Amino acid sequence: MLFKNPHALRAAYPSPLQSVMSIAQARATRSWLSQWPMLSAEPTPVIGLPGLAASLHVASITVKDESRRSPLGSFKALGAPAALVRLVLREHPEWRPEQVLQGTYAAQLTGLVVISATDGNHGRALAAAARSAGVRCVIVLHKQVSKEREQAIAALGAQIERVPGNYDASVEHAAQLARKHGWQVVSDTSYAGYEDIPRDVMQGYGVIADELAQQCPRAPFSHVILQGGVGGMAAGIAAYLWEQHAAERPTFIVAEPVQADCLLQSAIQRQPARATGSVDSVMAGLACGETSPLAWRFLAPSVDFFMTIEDRDAVAAMQTLATAPQGDMPIVSGESGAAALAALQQLCVDADARGMACLDAAAHVLLINTEGATAPALFTELVGRLPQDVLAAQARWQGP
Repeated sequence: MLFKNPHALRAAYPSPLQSVMSIAQARATRSWLSQWPMLSAEPTPVIGLPGLAASLHVASITVKDESRRSPLGSFKALGAPAALVRLVLREHPEWRPEQVLQGTYAAQLTGLVVISATDGNHGRALAAAARSAGVRCVIVLHKQVSKEREQAIAALGAQIERVPGNYDASVEHAAQLARKHGWQVVSDTSYAGYEDIPRDVMQGYGVIADELAQQCPRAPFSHVILQGGVGGMAAGIAAYLWEQHAAERPTFIVAEPVQADCLLQSAIQRQPARATGSVDSVMAGLACGETSPLAWRFLAPSVDFFMTIEDRDAVAAMQTLATAPQGDMPIVSGESGAAALAALQQLCVDADARGMACLDAAAHVLLINTEGATAPALFTELVGRLPQDVLAAQARWQGP
């Protein structure tokens, strides 16, 4: 389903939003977060897919490959660590931010316990940041999170709590534990009275757009397709690009699973809403049932189209990126990472939707590959290739 947002604006980035998230804050976050040893020293690569673009009859497709961000394998390595640092600095403003994740203040932080619910990648990033800082970490997982993802988080030293139900049930359980024990929730979704940390998470995601501004200063992106979830990543990137380009901003399209359509429902109802489906999806990182109200403040006036995709579309997009049948560079993309391409592929085979979104032969499309094979066994099952085999093919494509 494709829904055109009648309230999307083509104007300068509003100052009330700029006071919450801004290019200046994204750059400041990048300056110290980039010194964390768990992050790549270089910006994640920007990859052109001319063969795929020709097959879909658009001018260009560019992929920002977040699978290369960190050994953690996803863009989440930006959000939770940024929020943890800012949480610490609110109590100790005299401390240097880059030294928090270097463990300089570990002895002083032994009493701090952070907790979060996760579908996998956010919790893994928070566990890694907490270990670097010397902070105790508790991660709440719902029943649909795979054992493979649980083991990856536990390997980083986090205490695991399992709950029945879906992602929203795990969010509530994390909040209950935090209230009971005096722990600090570090979540990427906001709720009444809880906005500072989700804002810091979203501002961390703005680093992706800040790198793009440096890597592609003259790139004429006409369309940017962003994954949904609770809305944090989409808000962080859209806010930056809106401030950067003002009324000439790209067309923003947000995609999410059919069964986890909270953002599309929010657009229809004109307020943060819940999903209408089961929420369970192969796109684990997007299997969220309730919109973040803070993220919605940015998405409601900026996103031009909201759409849903089927699980099978995401799997097909994973296979397209891994096998590169049009001769482009192969890319390792997880289930949620490939969702943006899945959305583009679906738009391009639907003449009405394609026309509505103005995805014509002059369209220059930006996609964010938000994750690599963060669950390698599942990747192999869905794609039919080992992640390391795809990386080897990528290396051969690049040449000596």
